[in-house]
Amino acid sequence: MQLNNASLEQLRSWETELSAAYESIKAKKLNLDLTRGKPSSEQLDLSDALDGILQGNYTAADGTDTRNYGGLDGLPEAKQLGAHIMGVEPANILVGGSSSLTLMFQVALTAYLFGLKDAASAWKNEPDVKFLCPVPGYDRHFTICEQLGIKMVTVPMTATGPDMDKVESMIKADASIKGIWCVPKYSNPTGVVYSNEAVDRIAKLGLIASANFRVFWDNAYSVHDLIDHAPELSSILDACRRNGTEDSVIQFASTSKITQAGAGVAFIAASAANLTGIKKALSACTIGPDKVNQIRHTRFLPDRTALMNHMKKHANLLNPRFEAVLTALNNAFAGTDLGAWEKPVGGYFVSFDTRNNCAKETVRLAAEAGVKLTPAGATFPYGKDPEDRNIRIAPSVPTVPEVVGAMEVFVTCVKLASVRNAIAKLA
Repeated sequence: MQLNNASLEQLRSWETELSAAYESIKAKKLNLDLTRGKPSSEQLDLSDALDGILQGNYTAADGTDTRNYGGLDGLPEAKQLGAHIMGVEPANILVGGSSSLTLMFQVALTAYLFGLKDAASAWKNEPDVKFLCPVPGYDRHFTICEQLGIKMVTVPMTATGPDMDKVESMIKADASIKGIWCVPKYSNPTGVVYSNEAVDRIAKLGLIASANFRVFWDNAYSVHDLIDHAPELSSILDACRRNGTEDSVIQFASTSKITQAGAGVAFIAASAANLTGIKKALSACTIGPDKVNQIRHTRFLPDRTALMNHMKKHANLLNPRFEAVLTALNNAFAGTDLGAWEKPVGGYFVSFDTRNNCAKETVRLAAEAGVKLTPAGATFPYGKDPEDRNIRIAPSVPTVPEVVGAMEVFVTCVKLASVRNAIAKLA
């Protein structure tokens, strides 16, 4: 199906056929959900051994009674787990609660109100505070900025990472830009892995940006490969050390999609100076994180080998779901002008771009047919996709047959929305 050169008569014929197919799907009264990248119950089952793993032994390797207060920056063995996930030294790690998103918010709040270095470095002292947001991107990052009143400025995501020419030129031209969001491996939602050049150029931003500029480096999917011999992400910490910009980057990660999503362990990796500022703020709001959960995780995942073997089990469950999505898209849209999509080899999402001004209608049609999708526009700041194109598909939770059924609906809705949009332009 090619719409660009189709006649009005042909378009109307297709619309009739697709409308009939759509009504047939609606009659099935489906109830499927592809909205959020959550682990399936099968994936959560992989970590059931966490329950009871301590067998009454709550003592950490350094003799700490993990049931008690204290330990603001985490147990040594928990820091080692974070180091395995992020590829840094344990000395650079702070271990928090269950959510890396909470840590991101706390660090952004600290930088905004109190400053990571001193009171003079607080973003609130500036007349304007802006963040660069590669798009399409992660809606929860955008929500943090909205909550703090930080203005968001978009930059395009390319096949190798953010458009660094634009990033650099914007930072040079505007000192009010205080940060950039990055999901460097299997970027949400595109699945892009940042190239070595992109990582190096991001590390160099500290040379051209203001002193209180920070890269928020979200390692959400750093070990979430779907294939063997997966692409490797260059170390941002090593790149920063080469360029003398170690203070410009703060990294985040968690076990949320590794063990139990609601009861994991979260991590920050940062320079000594940044960790000092972060811990000063945290000490005002907590006596310490849940160390019992930390030690549970370190006994369940005692080393890098155990971690990666565990992640292979996740991949075995996720791969058929991703294959179902990609097969449906390829069968329906390869060689057409109805859409474009990424083919990720890790992470939790497939990013699909419809024709202009068709994403919202596709999502609406799918909802009426019993398939919930992430709202169109969610992958852009303020929920506004200027071209109304991007849709994020999250196939992890449904069963494989359910994903197949949901993609049948999705394909039909994309076609119907596209044909109707083309008719409206010609009629």
